[in-house]
Amino acid sequence: MLTTPTTKVLDSGELEATLDVLRREPVNNAFVAARVQDAGLDPWRLGGEMWGWYDHGRLESLCYAGANLVPLCAGPEAIRSFADRARRQGRRCSSIVGPAGPTAGLWSLLEPYWGPARDVRACQPLMVTDRTAPADVTPDPAVRRVRKDEMDLVMPACVAMFTEEVGVSPLAGDGGLIYQARVAEMVGAGRSFARVEDGRVVFKAEIGAATPYACQIQGVWVAPDRRGEGLSVTGMAAVLRYALREFSPVASLYVNDFNTAARAAYRRVGFRENGAFMSVLF
Repeated sequence: MLTTPTTKVLDSGELEATLDVLRREPVNNAFVAARVQDAGLDPWRLGGEMWGWYDHGRLESLCYAGANLVPLCAGPEAIRSFADRARRQGRRCSSIVGPAGPTAGLWSLLEPYWGPARDVRACQPLMVTDRTAPADVTPDPAVRRVRKDEMDLVMPACVAMFTEEVGVSPLAGDGGLIYQARVAEMVGAGRSFARVEDGRVVFKAEIGAATPYACQIQGVWVAPDRRGEGLSVTGMAAVLRYALREFSPVASLYVNDFNTAARAAYRRVGFRENGAFMSVLF
């Protein structure tokens, strides 16, 4: 038994303990929890390692170390331990992202070794709702689930959204193979939604992760020439209806604090701010 605080790579024997930790903060942890729920703790299937911090033999905190480095349910001592492991291993991730407090603590310890970052988004409000849109907001009846044979239709919109949001193209490096696989995964799982007009996507969003407790909406995008028409409000109302009816009792998303238009649209649909995320982009 581990009797002193320590960090180690978790394996299948710690799956139930890992899920117990993830359930403590089901909204914050939805993205990682969904991956663990689907893939277990095998690094190849999970797409990265799961680090666990133990205190007196009990698993207390987690850090997902894959394409993203994501600290979860982590206090200062766990953060120091995760930072030490990450520093010794060297940077393998393209971002550090997660609840603002733990992420800020982790970045403060890693910045001297991994900095400077390409961008730091220190406050990304986390927005949550457990209800469909108010009665005076009509969900867009044209927003529908993207079919499996429509990858060529939705992919340009996905690339445009990612490039606009992150500042680099998802097609760089490996030619977009990993990104295309991720988009195909969401389409195949029935978690990609869009409004299509004249053969092109003018609104889209995905349910990027879903557990029995919470789901996370992501990739919300409106074609630039259609912005200001209210498509984001009615479109999100439609996606929210799918999310709460088919996936989870609570829906969440996080948004850049400077994106006042998006925050207003989400509030109009019924989302309320409840905490914040932070992203460090390399």
